[in-house]
Amino acid sequence: MALKGIDIFKLTPKTNCKDCGFPTCMAFAMKVAAGAVPMDKCPHLSPEVLEQLSDAAAPPMKTIRTGTGDREYVLGGETVLFRHEKTFVNKTLFSVSVCNAAADEENDAAFASAESIDYERIGERMQVEFLYINYVPGKGDDRYHDLVRRALQTDKALILSCGVPEMAERALELAADRKPILNGADSENLEAMNALAQKYGVVLGVKGRDLDELYDNTAKLESLGNKNLIIDVGIKSIADAFANAVQIRRAAIKNQDRTFGYPTIVNVGRLAPGDRLMQSALASLFVLKYGSIIVMSAMDHAQALPLYGLRQNIFTDPQKPMKVEPGIYPLNGADENAVCAVTVDFALTYFVVSGEIERSGVPVNLLIADAGGYSVLTAWAAGKFSASSIAKFIKEHEVESRIKSRTLLLPGKVAVLKGELEEKLPGWKIVVAPGEAMQLVKFLKDCK
Repeated sequence: MALKGIDIFKLTPKTNCKDCGFPTCMAFAMKVAAGAVPMDKCPHLSPEVLEQLSDAAAPPMKTIRTGTGDREYVLGGETVLFRHEKTFVNKTLFSVSVCNAAADEENDAAFASAESIDYERIGERMQVEFLYINYVPGKGDDRYHDLVRRALQTDKALILSCGVPEMAERALELAADRKPILNGADSENLEAMNALAQKYGVVLGVKGRDLDELYDNTAKLESLGNKNLIIDVGIKSIADAFANAVQIRRAAIKNQDRTFGYPTIVNVGRLAPGDRLMQSALASLFVLKYGSIIVMSAMDHAQALPLYGLRQNIFTDPQKPMKVEPGIYPLNGADENAVCAVTVDFALTYFVVSGEIERSGVPVNLLIADAGGYSVLTAWAAGKFSASSIAKFIKEHEVESRIKSRTLLLPGKVAVLKGELEEKLPGWKIVVAPGEAMQLVKFLKDCK
């Protein structure tokens, strides 16, 4: 169980030396308990105390790393059941599935879909992170390894789903440098699969017919010295997979049962085969409750846009507003002669406003000012979006030297700033835009 601040304080030197950067040892202890600073920031803690604190303060769900280099990903490490309690830590990752039993056309489409999803949203790269390579006995051993070789030609991390140790080892020999996840340890092959995972230093996926067997298999692997695990919630039914995912997380977080303290794989492609819409619905469900890796049959942009948007919203700190980077955003091919429009850096405001401007087809230089991540009215009420802050933005970003136009569109909800802004920006024509973004299309076309 994680230590409280007072427990950590008892192990500190209690000298208030400030070498850790905090005024007192108690302040340092409270920050460590909250997970805000690492324990080794205090230079006076002995190795024995650090080890003791590390074991006690470790999150109830183990942090697992898989892949290498740019393809290395972090899973698990979660400390709460509900995002509003603190924050979720390591985001859900997505995988597309290929299989040696599937038709060539189906596998080709899956590979193409995995490669096609690659875009940026609020500074985060959105892509399919994994390829899930499923082995079906008797459906072509060589074909399975050909799929592994093909997957190695992509930039994706790999999950080798194979419960036959001999086949799994051949696949691991091919993909060893990628440090894939080996998913397939069950009650029948547990020791052999564990030996393979430890030999190649990869994460091992644990399976079971039900929750009890999942628990027993995980406990047996831990007794064999393997704690580099991920738990497959199963494909018996949607209800069972959901119940397993929730109960595994609850056991780890609420009951502090570290045997179930591992990230999970959810194969929605197998839970809803051939049903693209149901797979999307299930993927959104398991982003919330509690899939670490979600495997789909394929992924297109119509699925990716809402799923990655949901993921980004869920895996952000709820105490920190979601912001876009302040700056000048040329829309619809805007050049130095295009008019300027100013708004705040709240992500939702940016996407709504930029979307309506793009829909209008009118070239506009959208100026995103630093407003603390608040909406227009909230930022105005807090003094973070004012005539002074807008004028400061225009000066700091050298807008006047980069853009010849001297027309600035002001959000209609803060029309009260027009007079003061005209005083602070002599030579500029301040135009009050509509109060609602949906009215921008007609407004811009009429102005044009």
